[in-house]
Amino acid sequence: MDDNHLGEFLRARRAALRPQDVGMASHGVRRVAGLRREEVAVLAGVNADYYTRLEQGRERHPSAQVLDALGRALLLDTDARAHLHRLAGVSPEGQDCVQITERVSPALRQLMDGYAHTPAFVMSRTLDLLATNALADALYASFAPADNLARMTFLDPAGRQFYQDGDRAAQAVVANLRQAAGFDPEHPRLRDLVDTLTEHSAAFRRLWAQHAVRGKTRDAKQLLHPDVGPLSLTYQSFDVRDAPGQQLVIYHAEPGSPSAHALALLGSLHAGGRQTAPDSAGQ
Repeated sequence: MDDNHLGEFLRARRAALRPQDVGMASHGVRRVAGLRREEVAVLAGVNADYYTRLEQGRERHPSAQVLDALGRALLLDTDARAHLHRLAGVSPEGQDCVQITERVSPALRQLMDGYAHTPAFVMSRTLDLLATNALADALYASFAPADNLARMTFLDPAGRQFYQDGDRAAQAVVANLRQAAGFDPEHPRLRDLVDTLTEHSAAFRRLWAQHAVRGKTRDAKQLLHPDVGPLSLTYQSFDVRDAPGQQLVIYHAEPGSPSAHALALLGSLHAGGRQTAPDSAGQ
């Protein structure tokens, strides 16, 4: 990955906007995709030469005020603005760097196992599955292995059938990885994962170049399981407070719905076939 992460992000987000998106008139023949550098500078209220130096990597220490102005100019949402601050080395909301752990505590594993009727798992920022409960094992049984949501989405043949909303799932996965890159662009696991996905997936390369950023919160999933058929599920994610970088993700189906009955059937089909939950290599 290029070490000018801030400039690369600014260029991508600038290219994604048109003058009409930001209320500007478009004059003459435009030789660049999206907004011109000078237009972003005007919208943000900064010197055009200064903005150019930011994109080119010749200026790497903008103030929080400049970053806020650029975020507004580029119409960045909350996740993307926080990402912009991190790339510039300015912790958003006063957050400091913390030690990341990929060891899942026994108490959290016990809590997940208590959710016998719904899939639950813990994942890292790079979307590695660090621990799963029995129903999550059953949900992802068609993947070999069920180890990383990005690899499963882009490289595992099972993913093409499993994710019925494939384009949406792919976009979400890449946006999640972009958020992880904002915390530590040079993290060895992230670099290895991105390199592998870039080499083997044209779809990943295209989406990665767009620099969309989004964290996991709550969303719907349309899945097709080889054993029980269609599943319409909603997930909710929770930050693990004593293990920064980890998220607990819990899926659920509408009570009484066909998907709820399918989940119950899935649990009974895989009862007694629990595999060992995947552990981080760092344990």
